[in-house]
Amino acid sequence: MRITSIGHAGMLVETAAGRIVCDPWFTPAYFASWFPFPDNSAFGSQADPAGIRTAEYLFVSHLHHDHFDPHWLSATMSKDTTVLLPDYQVPDLRDELEKLGFRNFVQTRNREITELPGGLKILIDALITPTDGPLGDSGIAIDDGEVRIFNQNDARPVEDGPIAAFGPYDAHFLQYSGAIWYPMVYDFPDRMKATVGRRKRENGMARALRYVEQYGAKQVFPFAGPPCFLDERDGLFAINDFDDDPANVFPSQLAFLEFMREQGHDNGHLFVPGTTVVLGADGKCEIEQVPQAQIDEIYGDRRTYLTNYQKRAQPQIDAMHAGLPQDKSDLVGQLKEWIEPLLEWADHTCAGLNGRILLETVDPASGEVDDRIVFDFLTRTIGTWDGEAECRYKFRTERPLIEHLVRTRTPDWVNELFLSCRFQASRKGPYNEYIYTFFKSLSEEHMTYVEGYYAESSDVTDLAQAEGYAVQRHCPHLKADLTRFGTVADGVLTCSMHGWQFDLASGRCLTSDDRKLVSRPLTAEDGELPKILG
Repeated sequence: MRITSIGHAGMLVETAAGRIVCDPWFTPAYFASWFPFPDNSAFGSQADPAGIRTAEYLFVSHLHHDHFDPHWLSATMSKDTTVLLPDYQVPDLRDELEKLGFRNFVQTRNREITELPGGLKILIDALITPTDGPLGDSGIAIDDGEVRIFNQNDARPVEDGPIAAFGPYDAHFLQYSGAIWYPMVYDFPDRMKATVGRRKRENGMARALRYVEQYGAKQVFPFAGPPCFLDERDGLFAINDFDDDPANVFPSQLAFLEFMREQGHDNGHLFVPGTTVVLGADGKCEIEQVPQAQIDEIYGDRRTYLTNYQKRAQPQIDAMHAGLPQDKSDLVGQLKEWIEPLLEWADHTCAGLNGRILLETVDPASGEVDDRIVFDFLTRTIGTWDGEAECRYKFRTERPLIEHLVRTRTPDWVNELFLSCRFQASRKGPYNEYIYTFFKSLSEEHMTYVEGYYAESSDVTDLAQAEGYAVQRHCPHLKADLTRFGTVADGVLTCSMHGWQFDLASGRCLTSDDRKLVSRPLTAEDGELPKILG
């Protein structure tokens, strides 16, 4: 097995049974704030030196734009490739890939082995909680008959049983660095930011080391970050870790490799664009590293390297800013029309937030706040802030970014605005996961899934009634509320969200063999349950 780094979380895995390209990313992400580090543009060019665009298989771990690069996939990747799909509860990844022209898919089952032609075996671990990636994250384990590797990228498996059983592993590829906006964007005092940053850096590397020890691979390759920030606006360029600052949440690969050695692990290796690893039977491992002069250029004087990179990237940054809306629209009116219908039935989200979020938009020309928009989860309304109602959470960003998100009805602001770090934030009290889950759930389908997930995770058994049966209220497929999306006819319950059908007498799913509806005859003890319409 031959594995070549193509940058960030991207790799090309070559086996006798075919090639798998994983998470190819070459286009600036998150409003052009993230760029791959080191520069991997040579691998994304039409010249295709590694042969990645014609690989037999494509694996995209999740929809974060440093893993899912729609521009490059659309323009460059062969649409004849077969996509290896994680077993996600929401169909977004497949939907987005189909929009780009991909038509061949292998739908895997979560944590189950899938056999591909030629004896190649894979196991994809899909994480599906609302806090995992953009409603999902995943890693892939690959076995070519002689060698087994685990490409964890930035997934965080919650159970190791099936993954460990697939091993033992010859190599483990995993994230070790931060991919977050905290604490940089918060209005904390500098001393607090340094303290929090140091803790985040230490915790991130310690967590990665626990995974290294958990799976016990012969060789370890840290990758999947950090990105670099090349725009001078919004203070982004200063976020980079130029000098191995212990308070910076984006440590370099060299910093993590040194941390591994300090903890007694000397099996870690540098894995940068162009590094190739050849693995064989009996623990064979040959590493074809890029020239030392190239490594010295990247890591020796990072400020100079990034300044030169910045000059090359400036046209892309300028194009992004120029492409944003320059006029002003009625943001409050559009948000009311879009978001308020979701809040009407987002009971768990509203209860979890239990307060207000203030969004301030800034005119980029004057630098002045020009709109103050309040998301009120107590009254479930969107409006203009009166200056008096308490808002425990506050965000401030340039207006064109919000204009873009609202006009395009972007359902996941985390995967656009928040990961861009192009905003400032403050809060009263501790972190609240419902805030960012809300901002990645701004569509009926996303909110339905999130509400259903929280409903099933609560201690309350949520039931409804249908033709004399007590049934679970949320569809086993994507958690749609069946009192809103369900219909019953001739003993069959149909969820109109995606057309899934269930036999009421048995709970058996008529459209899939891996889902079952909780269904039993109604009893007097059930009381007055909400009804699913006939």
